[in-house]
Amino acid sequence: MKFEKKYIASQTTLVLIIALVFCVGILFYMVKTMVFDKNFWEDQRRNNFEQDSLSVPAMRGNILSADGQLMASSLPDYKVYIDFKSGLTKEAIKTGRFTKQDSLFHFTKDSLFMGKGEKYAAMLDTICNGLAAICPKRTAAEYRRHLADGWNAQSRYFEVCKGTTLNYIQYTELIKLPFFRDFQRRKYYVGLTVEERNNRKKPFGSLAKRTLGEMYGAKDSARSGMELAYDSLLRGVPGIKHRRKILSKYIDLIDIKPQNGFDIVSTIDVTMQDVCESALREEFDVIKGTNGLADMGVVVLMETKTGDVKAIVNLSLYDDGNYYEARNFALAALMEPGSTFKTASILVGFDDGELTLNDHTNGNGGVYNMYGSMMKDHNWNRGGYGDMDVAHTLMYSSNIGVSRLIDARYHNKPEKFVEGLHRIGIGADLELPFVGSAKPVIRMPKPDGSNWSKTALAWMSIGYETQIPPISTVSFYNAIANNGTMVAPRFVKAVQRDGKTVEKMPVKVLKEQIARPEAIKQIQEILVRVVKEGVGKRAGSKYFTVAGKTGTAQVGGKGGYKGGGHLVSFCGYFPAENPQYTCIVAIRLKYGLASGGGQAGPVFKKIAESVYANAVTSDLTRATDSLATMVPEVKSGDIKAAQLVLGNLGISTTIPKYDNGDIATTSTDGTDIDFTIISNEYDHVPNLIGMGLRDAIYEIERRGMKAKATGKGHVKHQSIPSGSKVVPGQVVELELATD
Repeated sequence: MKFEKKYIASQTTLVLIIALVFCVGILFYMVKTMVFDKNFWEDQRRNNFEQDSLSVPAMRGNILSADGQLMASSLPDYKVYIDFKSGLTKEAIKTGRFTKQDSLFHFTKDSLFMGKGEKYAAMLDTICNGLAAICPKRTAAEYRRHLADGWNAQSRYFEVCKGTTLNYIQYTELIKLPFFRDFQRRKYYVGLTVEERNNRKKPFGSLAKRTLGEMYGAKDSARSGMELAYDSLLRGVPGIKHRRKILSKYIDLIDIKPQNGFDIVSTIDVTMQDVCESALREEFDVIKGTNGLADMGVVVLMETKTGDVKAIVNLSLYDDGNYYEARNFALAALMEPGSTFKTASILVGFDDGELTLNDHTNGNGGVYNMYGSMMKDHNWNRGGYGDMDVAHTLMYSSNIGVSRLIDARYHNKPEKFVEGLHRIGIGADLELPFVGSAKPVIRMPKPDGSNWSKTALAWMSIGYETQIPPISTVSFYNAIANNGTMVAPRFVKAVQRDGKTVEKMPVKVLKEQIARPEAIKQIQEILVRVVKEGVGKRAGSKYFTVAGKTGTAQVGGKGGYKGGGHLVSFCGYFPAENPQYTCIVAIRLKYGLASGGGQAGPVFKKIAESVYANAVTSDLTRATDSLATMVPEVKSGDIKAAQLVLGNLGISTTIPKYDNGDIATTSTDGTDIDFTIISNEYDHVPNLIGMGLRDAIYEIERRGMKAKATGKGHVKHQSIPSGSKVVPGQVVELELATD
C-alpha cells in the first residue's frame, strides 16, 4: 500500500501546528501565572498553605488569697460543633445538587443516618448514650432527636451539646465516642469544630466576687475589679506562630513562645471574707424579721499596720429577694456618712487647738433651732441631752452637741474647717487602682459664699453635705488606730511567677501623721468610751476592748430626705490597746427602724470576735512531749528524696528495697512511716490530703478520673484512699475545710 507524500506531509504539518499551539498556550499561561497573576497565586499560597504571624494566646495568671489559696483561675472549656455537609464539593454545596448520602457525618461515605442495618443503629446508640452520660441535660433519646434535627437541616455549624459548656474531662470523654474519635484521627477533621476558651473560675464562689472582678468571657478580656486593675500583669504576652500545610495537614510552628501572665497574691483572707459575709447576711435576716428591709450592705476589714484589705463585702438586694455581689459599693458609692463623720469633726477641732476635753456645750433638750433649720437628736422625743463635755457629745452621738461645738469655732472661717478635714485624711485621695473607685467629695466654701449657707457648716460637721465612700471612712479610722499614720488600702501584696515572688507591693504611707499625737490620743480615748459607755455598746466584746463610732444618716431620695431610707454604720478597730484590725459595717435600710449601734454594731462584734479568736495562736511545743518527735504528713513521691528529708529530721522509716526514681505511697502510726512502692504513679490514686482544690483536681484529672468537691479550703478527706488502683472515669469525692 502506498502513502502519498503530499497527504503525509499535510498531516505532519497539522500535528506540528497543534503541538506548537499547545506549547504556545502553555508558555502563555506560564507567563500569565508568573507575571500577571503572581499576586493572586501568592495570596492563594499564603491563605491555603501557609499563614504567618498568628497569635498564640498566653495563659492568664491566677489571683490567690493571702495564704495562697486559689481565688480566680483560667480553666479551659469547650464547645463542639458538627458540619453535616463535610466532604461535599463546593459545587455541590453551591448548587444544592447532592444527597444526604454524600455527607460525611461518619468518616466513610456511608451516612450514619441514611445507612441501614445493626451496625449504624448500634453506633448511633453508642453516641447518644455517651452524650447523655457526658452532658446529662438530655436523655439518649433526646440526643437522637437533637442530632436528627441537625442532620435534617444539614447544618454546617451544629452544636452537639447545646446550652452546655464542656469542661476538660467532658471533652476528653466526648472525643472517645465513635465518629468523634475518628474525626480526631483522620484528615476529615474539617467535619468537627472545637472551640476552646479560657473560662475564669472562682473556687470560692461569690466571696469577694466584685473585688476580684469579672471577665468578658467571649473576648477573654478584663471587665472590672482586680482583673481589670492588674490586667497588664495577669494577661501575659501572646506568642507568635505560623501555619504550614504539609501532606494535607496543617502544622503549627511556634516562632515566639507566649509568656503566661503573672499570678497576683491578694490581701484577701478567705476565712475572714466568709466570716464578714455570713455576719452581714445574718443581720439582713434579723432586719427582715423586725419588718424592715436592707437593700445594700458593705463590710471592709483592714489590717491596721499595713492597710491590707483582708475582707471586702458588697451585697445588694435584687428583685428575686436574694443578695448578690453586683457593684463595689465600698469603693465606688458616694454616701453621706452620718455620725461616723463626727469623729473627724472633733479631731479637726483638737488638732487646730479650737477644742479641748474640758469644753462643754448643751443639747437643748434634743431640739435646736440652727439658723432657722430645726436640728434634732436621736432621743429628742425623750427629752434629749443637756450639758455635755466634748467626750460625751461623741459618746452620745449628739447632733446638736457636735454641730454647736464646731459652729461656734468655725462659723466665720468655714474654709479652715474644710482644710482641716483634708489635712486629717478623711478627704484624701487613696489612689486606688480600681476603675470606678470614688474620691471623697467635701465642699470648700467659695470666697463669695455663693455655695455656702449659714447651716452648711453645722450639717457638714455631723456627716451631711459631704459624700464619702466607705473605704475612705475605714482608712481614716485605721489612721487613728495606727497612731496617726495613714496607709493606703492594699489589695495586692505580691506578684508571682511559677510560685516564686518576683515583686512585693510595699505598704504605701499617704500621711505620716494626720494630726498632732496629743489630738490622736484624745480621740482614741473617746472612741473607747463610745463603745464602753455610749451608743456603741452593742459593738463591744467581753474578750477585748473595741474602739469606734456609730453612724445613722438619712438617705436622700427624689423628694429629699423623706422616704429615702437610712444608712446605718459602725466603724472601729480592735483590740483598742494594740489595734490589729479596723472594720466598717454599713447597711442601707429601705425601710424599718434604723440604728447604727443596734444594727451595724452587732455585725462588727461578730466579725471582731471571730477574727480575734482565729488570730490567737498557741505555742504548739507546750502541747508535746519534749522527747517525742512530731511525724509530718508525707505525700506520695520519690522514695530517695523523702528518705533523705526524714532522716535529717530523725524520723523512723520503713522502706522496702527500691530503685532510684521509684514512687511510693505512705502511711503512719504516729511514730513510724511506712512506704509502699507503686509501679507507676499515675496508675494509683495520690494522697490529696492538705492540697488546695486546684492542685487536687489536677492530680485527679491527669489520671483520667473525675473530682467532686464540697466545702472550702484544703482537702481534709478523699473518698478513694491513696494508693488505690486508678479506675478511669471513677469519681473521687473531696471534703474541704479551712481549719
